[in-house]
Amino acid sequence: MTVVQSLIDLQEVDGRIRELELELKDLPRRKAQETARLSGVSADLQAAKTNQELANQRVKGFEEDAKALREKIQQLKTTQMGLKSNKEYQQYSIQIDLVSHDLEATENSQLAAMDDLPSAEARIADAQAKFDQEAGGVKAFCDEIDERIAAVTAELAEAQKERAEKAKLVTDPRFMLYYERLRTKRWPVVVTLTHDGVCDGCHLVQPPSVSQLVDHNAGLVACTMCGRILYRDI
Repeated sequence: MTVVQSLIDLQEVDGRIRELELELKDLPRRKAQETARLSGVSADLQAAKTNQELANQRVKGFEEDAKALREKIQQLKTTQMGLKSNKEYQQYSIQIDLVSHDLEATENSQLAAMDDLPSAEARIADAQAKFDQEAGGVKAFCDEIDERIAAVTAELAEAQKERAEKAKLVTDPRFMLYYERLRTKRWPVVVTLTHDGVCDGCHLVQPPSVSQLVDHNAGLVACTMCGRILYRDI
């Protein structure tokens, strides 16, 4: 096996490692996106619950106001019963009528507020049903993502072990050093030189002398533009 061929074999493993590392980086992002979508549905549910709580508070507030008005009317009537002056009695009657009018308006508002409760409860039920449905789907999706992360992590560990073995087969340390330096900047590192003398990495036509060196397997032959290692795919 030539040194270039050993680098090609190494590059094949490195290609798998790159793909696995990219996937391992992307999987948590996809999981976070799905969880964020569920957060939006959860916010809708919380908003529906808050709306119901406000509706209940309005009903309770009108109920308390109505109770206070009834007590006030009762106090006025009790005081009125002890009055001796007809004029004072009429004045209290006017006050009782005014408070009674306020009580009627408050009770009407209370009834209107109570009419809003069923729709508020219906919105909660709809939002809860949607949340439960979405939560189930998100959980299943996240479980799949977690399983895939575990599988990719294991596969990556095996690929890295394989890479260590492949690296041992590169007998010329100069080739290995050049490859390691270049693979972080340009990928792939080892590319074919086409029959037309074109680098398959940067697509630059190489001088005839470069093609001759590649054809004669004259050691490490690099592209004059991108520096990738060239070989002829026969």
